[in-house]
This record gives sequence, C-alpha cells and structure tokens, in this order.
Amino acid sequence: MAHKRSGGGLTTAQQAAKFLGVSVLAGAVLAGIALPAAGALGLSAKGTAAGFDDLPGELKTPPLSQASKILDANGGLIATVYSRDRTVVPITAMSPNILKALVDIEDSRYYEHGALDLKGILRALSNNASDGGTQGASTLTQQYVKNVFVEEAGDDATKVAQATQQTVGRKIKEMKYAIQVEKELGKKKILENYLNITFFGEQAYGIEAASQRYFSTTAKKLTLTQAALLAGMVQSPSRYDPVSNEQTALARRNTVLARMAQLKDITPAQAAAAQKAPLGLKVSSPKNGCITAVNGAGFFCDYVRETFLQNAVFGKTKTARQRAWDIGGLTIKTTLDPKAQASLLKGLSEHVYSTDKFVAADTMVQPGTGKIVAMGQSKPYGFGKNQTQLNLSVDRNMGNSGGFQNGSTFKPITAAAALEQGFKPDQAYPSPYKMPTYPDVTNCSGQTLHYKDVGTQNEMPSEVGPYAMPDALKHSINTYFVALEADVGLCPIVNMASKLGFGRADGKPLIQSASLTLGVNEVSPLTVAAAYAAFANRGVYCTPIVLEAVTGPNGKKLPVPKSICSRAMSTNTADTLNSMLKGVVDDGTGTAADLPGRDTAGKTGTTDDRKDAWFAGYTPQLASAVWLGDPFGQGVKGHRLSMFYGADDNGGHDGTGGIKVKIGPKTFDKVEGATGPAPIWKDAMSGALKGTDKEHFITVPLPDSPPKDNQPPADGTQPPDDGKGHGPGGATTMGATNGGPNPFPTFTIPPGMTTGGGTAGAAGGGNGRAGGTTGGGP
Repeated sequence: MAHKRSGGGLTTAQQAAKFLGVSVLAGAVLAGIALPAAGALGLSAKGTAAGFDDLPGELKTPPLSQASKILDANGGLIATVYSRDRTVVPITAMSPNILKALVDIEDSRYYEHGALDLKGILRALSNNASDGGTQGASTLTQQYVKNVFVEEAGDDATKVAQATQQTVGRKIKEMKYAIQVEKELGKKKILENYLNITFFGEQAYGIEAASQRYFSTTAKKLTLTQAALLAGMVQSPSRYDPVSNEQTALARRNTVLARMAQLKDITPAQAAAAQKAPLGLKVSSPKNGCITAVNGAGFFCDYVRETFLQNAVFGKTKTARQRAWDIGGLTIKTTLDPKAQASLLKGLSEHVYSTDKFVAADTMVQPGTGKIVAMGQSKPYGFGKNQTQLNLSVDRNMGNSGGFQNGSTFKPITAAAALEQGFKPDQAYPSPYKMPTYPDVTNCSGQTLHYKDVGTQNEMPSEVGPYAMPDALKHSINTYFVALEADVGLCPIVNMASKLGFGRADGKPLIQSASLTLGVNEVSPLTVAAAYAAFANRGVYCTPIVLEAVTGPNGKKLPVPKSICSRAMSTNTADTLNSMLKGVVDDGTGTAADLPGRDTAGKTGTTDDRKDAWFAGYTPQLASAVWLGDPFGQGVKGHRLSMFYGADDNGGHDGTGGIKVKIGPKTFDKVEGATGPAPIWKDAMSGALKGTDKEHFITVPLPDSPPKDNQPPADGTQPPDDGKGHGPGGATTMGATNGGPNPFPTFTIPPGMTTGGGTAGAAGGGNGRAGGTTGGGP
C-alpha cells in the first residue's frame, strides 16, 4: 500500500531524481551489491559514496540521548532533565500491539526479507515510474540506520540536513550499513532499537516517552488504538500530531488499523470497533529542566547541573561533560533533604513575598559532612514575572550572583583567628563609641596600610567599653573588633577565612583592609553556611557537596566529588567560639533566632545603607545562612532595608521624613539582621530539625567584660539605653580602606570604584549594626 510522505507531492524534477535513484539502487542490488564508482554512474560526486565496497563496514551507533532523573536524598524525584526526552526500554517492556502495528504499516515484509527488500525496491520503481507516486522502498532496518545518523547529528542543523538529504549517496550508505546491522543485531533487536530511537513529536523520542506524552501510560500498557496512533506517527510526526491535527491523526490511525486487519494481525471486527473509538488522548506536558523541580528546588537543581558540568570526575573537558549531560540517562541522587527544603521554603515565603522588591535566600549545610540539605529563595526559579534564574545562594561561577557583603557575620572569623593566635576571651579593649581613625594594619604582602581621618563607630552612642570578647560578639561592637584585628593582624584572619572556605563570590582574593573584620567582602550564603558548619563541627571544615551517587545510562555507578574535611581551628577554639555565639542568641543581638529547647548559636549582620541583612547560625546538627536584600540595588539609588534614605517605591512615608519598608506581611521602620533574616532562619530551621534529637554544644566558661567605670560616650552625651547596654541597632558607614582614605567621606563610593588605591570600606554590626560597601558589587 502506497503512502505519501509528509510535505506533499514532489515536483517533476524531484520525481525524476527519485526515479533515477531507485533505478540505480535496483541495478546495484541486482548486480550483487557491488556498485561502481560514482563517476561510472554518471552522478555528481557531491552527496554520493565513492563506492559501495569502499564504505566503512561498521556503523558506529552513538549512545541514545535520554532523560536524566535528579533525586533527593530519600529517592524522591526532584526534576527530569534532558536534551531529548527519551527513556530506553527493552522490547519486553513494549506492548505486542505496537510491535505489530509498526511492522504492518512501515515494513510488512520485515520478517521475510533481509536488510534490503528487493521486491519492495522493484515495486517502488514500477509504481513510481507508472503513476508518478513517491512510494518509498526503505526497510525498517534502513530507517533505523537513518535515525542513527540523525541522532549522531544532534542539534546541528547542517548535520541533520546531511543525514536526511534525498541523495543516492545517502541511500547507498543506508544500504551498506543496514546489511551490517542486520547481521550483527538481528530482527528483534533492530525493532527494539528502532522504537527507542525514533521521534514521535511533542518532544518525545522513543516509544516510552511517546506513551507517556500522549496517553500518560507506559509502552508496555499500550492498547490497540493507542499503538495504532503512535505507529502511524513515525512517518510524519508533525503532520500526524494528534494534539494539533486531531482529524488527520485519526484518519492515519484508522489506516494503520485497516492495514493490521488486511495482514490478519487483528480481525476485521476488531479493526472496525477500534476505528470507531475516539483518540482518547491523555496528554502529559513535557517536563524538562530545573524549572519543573518540585518543592521549590529549582536553584538546588541548577546547582547540581553546574556541579556536574564543572567537575572533572565527569569528563576531562567541559565539552565532554556537556556531552555526557546531554546524552543523559543518568540517575543523580543528591543530598537534598525534602523536609528541610519544605521548611526552608515555608520560612522564606511567610516572611518575604515573591512580589517584593527585596529577596531572601537561604542555604542549609550539615556539619561534619558538607552536605547541602536545602537551598532556596523567595523569588521562585523561572523566567516569568517575579521569578529569576539567578542563584543568589552560590558563587558567581555556579549561579551568576556576585555575592553580598556579609557585615558582622564575619566577626566570628576574626575571633577564631585571635583565639588561635593565643588571645583569650577576656581580651579587653576600651572600645569607644567612635574610632576617628583606623589603626594601621599590615596585609599579607607585608604592606602597612595607613589611614587618616577614616574610622568607624558603634551602632549606638551607649555602646562604650571596655568590652571583653564575649560581650563584644554578643552586642557586635565594631570598635572592639577593629582593635582586635589590628593586634591579631590581617594575615592570620585571612588565613582563617581560607581554612573555612570563606572566599569572595567573584573568585577574587579577599580585600584586605582595616574594615576586613566588619564584613566588606561580597560572599554567598552557601559560603557563610559552610563556614558556620565548621564551628558546629568543633573546628573541622568540610567542603560543600551536593551529590550522593550518580548512575550512568548503562547502570554503572560513576565517581562523585567527595567532601574534603580539614581542621580549621582547635577544638578548644571552636568550643570557645560556640559558647560566645550561643550567647549572641541567648541574650544578644540574635534572640529572634532562638530555637526553644535547642542549643543555638549565630551572628547577625547588616551592611552599609542597609542593602544587605544577614543571620547565620547553627545547632550541632545543622547550619544555615539567610541573606535579605535587593540583589539589583546599586549605590545611592538602590532599594534599602531602611527608613533613613528617602522614599522609594517599596515603602511609604511615615510622616517624619523617613519611610516605612514593607517586606512580606510586615512593615518595618528599618530592617536589620535581627528583625529580617533572624525570624526567617528560626522558622526554616525549626521545621528542618523537627523530630531530631536535641544535641548540645560543648561549652566553656566565659569571662564578663571589665566594669565600664561610667566611661562617657565619645560625643559627650548619654543617649537612651534599652537596658541591655545597647540600642536597637542600625548601620554605620565607613570611609575608604585598603590603601588610602576616601576623599569624600560622606559619599558612598559605588561598587567597583576605588580612590587612591582604596576601596570603599564599611562596618558591620549585629542587630542591624553592620556596615560595609566595597568594590565589586552584588
């Protein structure tokens, strides 16, 4: 039975060319499959083979591109990713209906002829010559060979065109390789391969994906009518697409059923009944990529993809890794804890809405293993309104975010470096409210940095020393930590940061300046969370990991990157630091993050102009860092988490010259680490830890600060106090550091600008008293 191919009829010239091609092929076959050189045929050398016997004898079959599955730690599906939606299944997992339907409509003599159907070639030659038709003569084996060429071409349009061009040369190649394939594989395997490789439209490759796409079932369960529809589509998937061309598809399906009855694979009564049935579609939309990730894990999914593409264990070159990802067929089990992920999203969504201009991002890391158990942000992953694909939780090379200044969440690193250098927790400094000039500091290159009329101050004038280290951390005293930094030296602090994996999100070295301790470097929430996980792990830092296991398309397990754990500080230093940071949450700036009944430690941070607010904290079992801010804010024009910088379109005037900032369901006079990120952190961690044991830190006794002896504040006034020795918190602005003073101390230098070799510096305090603007930008 002749069937016209898609695309309509051929022109007279095309018919003549096809007639010539079939004639040549018929002569070649009858002559014993020994074709002379192309010139002897009188054909152009372009597009033809030099000679049948000169063709390579082995068809190199590329691995079939398949869908990969990304799973959570419990084996649940996070997302399916693919370059081609295909799931390879054995012929035993295919319904007999599809096996019969395909053979009947495409190559009814399949089990009678060899790789080539001489009778079919002669019939096509005769019919095409007599009535101008375009009946094909390719066997299923030849069609399979052509599909192999198309698969090998991938998404290269030029190679696809070459693989499908209507030339004698291509037909000769098909014939040669078809003979080889038939000898090597046999009929059953060829039919299996054919049904796995062929395209069925609607992004579905192979019979399993097609069954899922059109009928939401499996290839094994295909009914007679379903199988007839799919078998009829292979000739022209677009023309016979039942989604867009229902009537054409119905007619084609009925043609297949009639052919099956004619060949006695079904009875006429079965055919008649089936032809009266509707198409019965139950279409499943294509679900591809991280945009389809469940449980809000799109950013986590994207991080998994980047981990695969950037790690040499999955291929020596980037091209090889991309090829392996595109071929797919991978089963990727990750570290994602679905309970923690759900709690993280709930915490974010209840405090920050996706429609807000401000964004919150949170990442959770398991101490001792480096496993990333949750990752997300308040704006969902996607392309639509109030969505983004910018992963704010990770470094630029993994998610295109430049990171954010972390303010006073850096101070524990300074404290750890000091303890490792022999300083004791009772180390005290006068810690005045204002420090008019930064003390000289020496960087790791041996360069001494001098400052003139550029300094820092504490958040509140009432924050006046002397302070010892525990209270200085508890109340985030800027002048204390600048003095401590000067005595410890920049290099031990930078080295401690390095041991904790604490680097800039843009991959550049940490900026070394007198305001280093105040958190002026842009970092990612993942970096902060992993560093704090080392505190929880009693000083041992483990590199973050996201993969538990990867299985290839052949079922073979692939190596995965392992977390590398190394000691960053002594256990005594870590225990001391944990004791001090526990005090921050117990009765310091981080009380809003306290988890009742659990040992909790952490640190707040808020940067200059209130563009960034943080809370980073941990229990013995889990660490997490929450950032809140405007990732797109720039300089003095950016949206701020404050009421003091003039109205913008994210807030309303409060009648006093400032504005109130609305984030999620709440309206704030100003937002700081204690009021914005800390409640998010608490809610997210509460659910993540629900049902787990309440473990405890190993703590050490801590000294009190020396008596203040009624030391007055630097400006000679005594402002209102909150009863705890510190005010409600806020941000402070520093001048330029790292080489020279800011010539315009009242002007915030935009990211990326420097003056006199200096970088706009900043101070950072807890409970909102962090500052810090530095070059680089978010």
